[in-house]
Amino acid sequence: MGMTSAANLLSHTAAAGAAKASSAARRATRAPVDTADRRPRRDRPTAPRRRIGRDDAAEHLAAIVESSEDAIVTKDLNGLITSWNKGAERLFGYRTREILGKPITLLIPDDRRAEENEILARLRRGRRIRHFETVRRCKGGVLVDVSLSVSPLRDAQGRIYGAAKIARDISDRKQMEARQAILIREMDHRIKNIFAIASSIIHLTGTRAESLDKMVTDVQDRLALLARVHAISMPPVEPGGSAEVRLHQLIEMIFAPYCQHDGPGHCRVTGADIPLGGNSVTSLALLFFEFATNAAKYGALSSLGGSLDVECAEDGDWLAIEWREAGGPQVREPDKEGFGSALSRITVERHLGGSLERLWQPHGLTIRLRLPREKLSQ
Repeated sequence: MGMTSAANLLSHTAAAGAAKASSAARRATRAPVDTADRRPRRDRPTAPRRRIGRDDAAEHLAAIVESSEDAIVTKDLNGLITSWNKGAERLFGYRTREILGKPITLLIPDDRRAEENEILARLRRGRRIRHFETVRRCKGGVLVDVSLSVSPLRDAQGRIYGAAKIARDISDRKQMEARQAILIREMDHRIKNIFAIASSIIHLTGTRAESLDKMVTDVQDRLALLARVHAISMPPVEPGGSAEVRLHQLIEMIFAPYCQHDGPGHCRVTGADIPLGGNSVTSLALLFFEFATNAAKYGALSSLGGSLDVECAEDGDWLAIEWREAGGPQVREPDKEGFGSALSRITVERHLGGSLERLWQPHGLTIRLRLPREKLSQ
C-alpha cells in the first residue's frame, strides 16, 4: 500500500469515526420507534442498515492501517501522539501504551526540530506534505532514515484537528546510495591513478628506449599488466562477492610467465601474506613486474638453474620484503639508473611512501623493500 493511500485511509477512518459519533447524537434526539410497526419491510426506515455499513467500513480501514508495514502515527495540533500502529512499534521501538499522549518531538533529533514547526504550520493551512526524506530518532537514540508523508485530519465539519504521519524506513536505500557514491569516487581515483602511471611509463620509455619498436613493446607489456591487475582488483559486482587481493597472490601472478614449477628455476614466496588495497595493488604489480622482467632478462630467471625467493615479514607498522635471486649469471651494479630502476624508485617512494635498496652480490641481486602497511591497505 502506498504512503499516500495509507494517509487517505487513515483520514477516512478518522472521518468515519466522527460521522459515527454525529449520527449517534442525532439518533438520541429522535422519537422512539414503534416496535409493533406492521408496515412492509421495504417501507421501514433504513438508517440502521446505513449505520452498520459505516461501522464496517471504519473497522476495515482501521485494520488496514494497523497491519501496514509503514509506521502510521496521528497527532493533534499541539504535537501530542494520539494513535500508533504496529508498524510504528517496529520502526521506532516504542510500545503503543508508552508513547500515546507523548510529544512527537521524542522522535525528532535536536537538529531537525525546525522541521516539525514547519510541518505544523503547513497543516494548519490544510496543506499536505508528500514524501519528505528526513531522519528520525528511535527508542534508545538510534537514528533512522525515513520518508515521511503528512496529511491533515478533518472532522465531520471539515475542521482540522490533527495530522496523520506515515514514515517508511529507507535505511537500506540510503546505504546502497552511499555505497554507490563510494564506488564512484574509488573508480574515479583508480582511473586517475592508472592514467598517471601510464603517463609515467610512456614518458620514461620514450626518453630511454633504444628504438621505436622497443618502446612500443615495453609500453604494451606494461599496459597489459595494468589491465590484468585492474581485473583482479575490481570491487565485487554481485552481492557477497569478494575482490580481495593478497600479497602472495599478486606476486605469484606476476611470476607465472617465468616460473612453471619447483626445483631448478623455482620461484617461491614465503612469510607474511596480507590483504592489499586497490591502489597499492596497481603500484606493487608494476614494481614486481619490473623486478621479474629484469630477472628474466639479466638475472636468475635468465638461467635454467636460477631461482628466486621472496620473503615477506611484518615489522610493526611496516612490511619488509626481500627479493633474492640466485643461480643466474654474475651481476654488477649498472653505471647509471635505467628505466626500470627509475620506475621502481618512483613507485616505492612516491606512490607507496617506502624505501628501496639494491644489493649487487656475486651470487645474484637482492632487493630490500620497506613499505608502510597503512599505504598497502589503501
